[in-house]
Amino acid sequence: MHPRSARAARHGGGVSAILEAEGLKKHFRSGGGLFEKPTVIRAVDGVSFAVEKGETLAIVGESGCGKSTVGRMLMRLIEPTAGSVSFEGQDLVGLDAAGLRRLRGEMQMVFQDPFSSLNPRMTVADIVGEPLWLHGEGSTKARREKTLDLLQTVGLRPDHADRYPHEFSGGQRQRIGIARALASSPRLVIGDEPVSALDVSIQAQVINLLEDLKERFALTLIIIAHDLAVIRHMSDRVIVMYLGKIVEVAPTASLYAEPLHPYTRALLSAIPLPIPGVRAERRLLEGDIPSPANPPSGCRFHTRCPFAQERCRVEEPLLRGSEGRLAACHFYETLPPETAGRALGPADSPAKARRLALYKDHRRRQEIGARPDAPIETTTPRGELTP
Repeated sequence: MHPRSARAARHGGGVSAILEAEGLKKHFRSGGGLFEKPTVIRAVDGVSFAVEKGETLAIVGESGCGKSTVGRMLMRLIEPTAGSVSFEGQDLVGLDAAGLRRLRGEMQMVFQDPFSSLNPRMTVADIVGEPLWLHGEGSTKARREKTLDLLQTVGLRPDHADRYPHEFSGGQRQRIGIARALASSPRLVIGDEPVSALDVSIQAQVINLLEDLKERFALTLIIIAHDLAVIRHMSDRVIVMYLGKIVEVAPTASLYAEPLHPYTRALLSAIPLPIPGVRAERRLLEGDIPSPANPPSGCRFHTRCPFAQERCRVEEPLLRGSEGRLAACHFYETLPPETAGRALGPADSPAKARRLALYKDHRRRQEIGARPDAPIETTTPRGELTP
């Protein structure tokens, strides 16, 4: 196997990887003075993964885990302390300014805040058309026509082109940001929390838009998010990060059905169930997130893990697994099996089985598109659907 293909397979990707990150680190220095050493904040501390052409890869984790820093290093908006990033075999870290500008036409980013990511002094036409001008594409008239076409593609009207960002809602501004990202006809788009600043109903619209654009323009997407419910229906594979490290990599369906790492279990248990009277069993983590300036020894999650043992405190676990599933846990094979999002009633309540059956019945109706009042498979007293 070619060394590049071997690296992609080791990091959870396939042989058709479009982007590969190897050993990425980003350490920030804070404070320090005449008699005091600066503090080193290990925002990202050795991250490796590969992204296959045409897939949607989600990078998730709670605030401060380093996921947004990874996204910015992939674009070289910030320089990595160590490690490498390659786009179709070309090293990004070693590129000069001219080479990086040429390559950025192939890689674009949609930023988290639709209010601060757009220049308030520029019209929408200037904002969306600026990448075309920077890369010297076409005449002024041709750039104008493509700008208007891009606005219509993302659901805006041509007369919006001569307005300013403050005249739009948050969802419309994010659509403008997406149009700007598509202007240079990229093959890879990175979305850094692209819907977190939007209302729930608008989030659904933007997510649907991204999925439609992916199919239309044959894009590869990297979506950075902290809300696992957002990426469940739009990602093919998920990377879970904790305190600057990757703790789990898995196909989306497998991750949500049976998470391997205890941290992933806790994240998934926090997703609310959209059914009145039914709640999910929460896996509450004790203690605060350790500081990236002074991460724990061994497994970084052991200070909050309910299954931690002595080995976890002294030995850092490797990211290992098979069949596209990787987990950084010494004991994930022997942990008690668990189904994520398990629906429960009150503790030790006789209604527990009935509530579980109600939840499964609801999910089954969603899967087959049945009406709420339509008869489908019945349930057994134990709460399991019959074939």
